[in-house]
Formats: sequence, C-alpha cells, structure tokens
Amino acid sequence: MSSPTDGPDDDAYWQRPEPGAASLGRPPEDQPTAPEPPPYPGPPRTDPPAPHWRPPTIATPPPPRHMPAQDMDAIDEAEGSARTVTYGVGLVAGAIAIVLICLLCGRALL
Repeated sequence: MSSPTDGPDDDAYWQRPEPGAASLGRPPEDQPTAPEPPPYPGPPRTDPPAPHWRPPTIATPPPPRHMPAQDMDAIDEAEGSARTVTYGVGLVAGAIAIVLICLLCGRALL
C-alpha cells in the first residue's frame, strides 16, 4: 500500500499551496435545496361537546357527622402515665449503661 508521503520528497504533500494556486474552498452543493414547507396552520377545530355529556351530580351532600365528645381529664391522665413510664424506662436504661461503663473502665485499669 502506498501513501502520499512515500518517495524522495516526503514533505511536499504537507507544504502550503502556492499563493497563486486555485482556492481549496468548499465544493459546490450537489443537492438542490428543498422548498420551504408552508407555515403551520394550527390544529384542526374540534366539535363542541354534547349538551348532556356530564354525569348527574348530587347538589347537596349530607351534613358531616358529629365527632364523639372527648374526656379531657382522662386524656391528661393517660399522658401523665405515659410520661412516667417513659421516664422510668429511661432511668433504668441509664443506670444499666453507667454500671456497664464502670465495669469496663475498671477492667481496663486493672
């Protein structure tokens, strides 16, 4: 296979053309340009809907039901009991954690 650089004058292929040489511009276009399509006329018109196309609706819904009465004293008592249980569990967990830390530190010092 031969390349354009084979031969005694390898650099001649890569040299600039002479100033008076023909221009190496773009070749003329081979394909003719297509005419522009007409502007977009928009979507086609739609027919109006039938006069009774919606399903029948109920004009007046029934009134909302009443909520049961709340016993505020019983709610406060339940919240107090829950707070006591939460604090008790936290104190027991904290005491166990302190005992374990003391045991581990005591073994590390010995």
